[in-house]
Amino acid sequence: MARTVFRPIASLLATGLSLATLSLAAMARPAWADEALEKPVSKLVTAVRYGKDDLAIKNLDGESQGAVLLGPEWTKGTPDQRKEFVSLFHKLFAAIAFPKIRDNFKNLSTMAYEPAKPAGDRAPLTSTIVIDHPLKKEEWKVRYDMHKTGEGWKVVDVTVLGTGAPSFLEEIRDQQVKKLFAQMGGWDGLLKVMRERLTQVRARK
Repeated sequence: MARTVFRPIASLLATGLSLATLSLAAMARPAWADEALEKPVSKLVTAVRYGKDDLAIKNLDGESQGAVLLGPEWTKGTPDQRKEFVSLFHKLFAAIAFPKIRDNFKNLSTMAYEPAKPAGDRAPLTSTIVIDHPLKKEEWKVRYDMHKTGEGWKVVDVTVLGTGAPSFLEEIRDQQVKKLFAQMGGWDGLLKVMRERLTQVRARK
């Protein structure tokens, strides 16, 4: 069972519906550009691109991601359980997803943002991304769900618009986390499987 943990991450990224679409290209910034919202995306991408995965993770809002992935069970976990879940999830994501993202960066052409409309501490940031692959030029419209924390804006979730596909967190939640949480009997079992999966992933490097 441990071998299947978060496998959808790899499949999402392999199809190109991934955080690779977070890339920024050199471009003129329009007058309405919101640097506070765009900056964490830029920092995330730059860090991943150059193999600085620990710095990249700092631009993700793990608390908000945990709330999406575990729903009502999130607040039932102890502070230590929630902290370990975020740490394991980010380490698994970095180990499985970031290498695939780096490979996709070489084909990124441009990225243009639309004006953001923050509502309190939440904001959807939409962009159009052009992937200039040698065999096929692709264009994606992507929404980044952002959350303003005490450390500034951070990325929570990513959705490729117009495909009918769920966001990447919704996919992982529905296909893996919810099922594992039930099958493994709650928090302790889920964390145990995640630890085992991380050990397996690292052993293959």
